[in-house]
Amino acid sequence: MTLRDFIDRIRTSGRLTVIKEKVNAEYEAPMIAKNTSGPVLFENINGHRAIMNVLGSRDELGAMLNVNRKDIIQSLSGIQPDGEVRIVDSSPTQEVYVEEVDLYSLPIMTHFEKDGGPYITAGIVVSEYDGVTNASIHRLMVVGKNKLAARLVPPRHTYLLQKEAENNGDPLPVSIVLGPHPAVAFASTTRVGEGKEFNYAAALMGNPVELFECDNGVKTPHSEIVMEGYIYPEERTDEGPFVDITGTYDLVRQEPVITVTKIWHRKDPIYHGILPAGPEHLLMMGVPYEPRIYGAVGEVTKVKNVILTEGGCCYLHAIVQIEKQTEGDAKNAIMAAFAAHTSLKHVIVVDEDIDIFDSDDIEFAMATRVKADSDVMIIPGVRGSSLDPRGGLDGTTTKMGIDATKVLAEKEKFERATMPKNIN
Repeated sequence: MTLRDFIDRIRTSGRLTVIKEKVNAEYEAPMIAKNTSGPVLFENINGHRAIMNVLGSRDELGAMLNVNRKDIIQSLSGIQPDGEVRIVDSSPTQEVYVEEVDLYSLPIMTHFEKDGGPYITAGIVVSEYDGVTNASIHRLMVVGKNKLAARLVPPRHTYLLQKEAENNGDPLPVSIVLGPHPAVAFASTTRVGEGKEFNYAAALMGNPVELFECDNGVKTPHSEIVMEGYIYPEERTDEGPFVDITGTYDLVRQEPVITVTKIWHRKDPIYHGILPAGPEHLLMMGVPYEPRIYGAVGEVTKVKNVILTEGGCCYLHAIVQIEKQTEGDAKNAIMAAFAAHTSLKHVIVVDEDIDIFDSDDIEFAMATRVKADSDVMIIPGVRGSSLDPRGGLDGTTTKMGIDATKVLAEKEKFERATMPKNIN
């Protein structure tokens, strides 16, 4: 199960756009991806192949899971990180070995005018230290022929491993995986148990994930390109500006540096790039939280579905659909959603007759079922998202929950008119 298999599948379905003309990695390819619906395969970016928008919509995500787009969350909610992982002696990734590293020779893209430089945006950083493994996507800014500035967010796992290695005076060995099967990339964005990312990917695919060992000891999944290297103690450089999920520029920070010591890749490799603040970025950031919200709300009422909306950056706004049993269920659902995903800013709870994938239907529910003095919860001074430009310097924000459900005792007042299915 490879990225190439997935590309062939979406090509057959007619959802793949192929750009055969020569395209520049600086601005031009990202602009084409931004204006293209669905996956886009570039045949020639500075002489290399590249793909963007791999999981650029819920249709592609559903195709990966073999389910309808509206059933994604129910499917994900039933998958546990218990798939099989196998260690193998060799990999198709090792078809070509590059020892003289020159990152500028790869189709690494510059996306926006104020970007700090070219950015690897789909690189899965696999790190191992003292028997502990982690795999997660980090943005990586090219700062030299063999140097990458890595944004490591505290207190996430790669950050903790790097700090532990640094405190012991050790370099942290890493591999950077580009172009694995999309399930591996998706799994690396999901919060699962320690070291369980590849088990989760195997469960998503229904097939074992095979890992091969790099020369620095890091066990790595098959992919189009693998870079291996180290994060050395105390080495820092400026990272940024970079456009994050809100479409606004994140801060410039001092971040650790990855020194790339060698590169492995398949013959004629396909580079994977994620457009910052584009649909793939939003879905891969947000969708992994939807099953967590679904499960948490299911503990307090009968949950039907959950979506983190694209208008809310697939991160800050949630719509929760419930089958209301008693008054107060919606407010309990709101609190459960905030607890499950602490970066959430606004939550709207609706009934099962509202289509959560239709923004007009959501607005209808708010217009006809909300009484602001009793149905709106305001929660000031709580932890929010560091990505929210409106958040406080201390990371706090004000959250809002809206109960847009029917009043059970008066539910006949909210019955939506329908026409007969059969007319004689």
